[in-house]
Amino acid sequence: MKPNSTPENHLSSLAGKLAGLLYSLCSYLLFLLTALYLIGFLSGLGVPKDINSGQGLSWPLAVIVDALLITLFAVQHSGMARQPFKRWWTTHIPAPIERATYVLSTCLVLILLFWLWQPIATPIWSVTSTWGHGLLMAVFWLGCLVVVLSTFLISHFELLGITQALSAWRSARPDSPTFKTPLLYKLVRHPLYLGFLIVFWATPDMTVGHLMFALLNTIYILIGAYLEEKDLVALFGERYQRYQQNVAMLVPLIKRKPGRKKGA
Repeated sequence: MKPNSTPENHLSSLAGKLAGLLYSLCSYLLFLLTALYLIGFLSGLGVPKDINSGQGLSWPLAVIVDALLITLFAVQHSGMARQPFKRWWTTHIPAPIERATYVLSTCLVLILLFWLWQPIATPIWSVTSTWGHGLLMAVFWLGCLVVVLSTFLISHFELLGITQALSAWRSARPDSPTFKTPLLYKLVRHPLYLGFLIVFWATPDMTVGHLMFALLNTIYILIGAYLEEKDLVALFGERYQRYQQNVAMLVPLIKRKPGRKKGA
């Protein structure tokens, strides 16, 4: 890198800003396609390969492959979201496309998971009644709605990297993070994660492979929420700590117990 050259300098020209915006839009488009495929992957609707389709490997090998795929996703998705990684990463790429690169990386790891996932079709439960099947699918779609709504309640386009690229295009300084708790965030601190948990578990046909996917991702979500909350406490301080005391993390009405005061 030339002296006095920084990643941001590459987006300072009109061509650089346009390239950054197009890059972010392409990442966003890939995200939309990947999210739609994830819905089909878990529901078995409209995709060439879902979580239970295909021959797959023998079950011991399938367990190893699937566990490695979910671990890869967890390491990428959580690791790239941590502040130390972001500080290092933005010394190599321009900050306005950091989030879009994170989104792109997540999509590529998910695509790899879809491609290499090994089904383990042994049934755990199968709901055959019309009303039971319909009810569980309704809960599944409710989870999808909670996920989508949660992103728009905070900042859908900032979460997915578009706002940052637009700010660079307009040469505007990005807004400072603000603490807000709209609608669902008054019920639970992580409605986005709650929505994903509903999507993972609400199925009329639970197989061993699907159960493994749901269980490992539930563990990851609990770990990821813990790490994210450490970052949020560092960012917002006592205000977020009060929020933790008053609002449940994932299950409505289940709140964190206040810590005992010293000397009590």
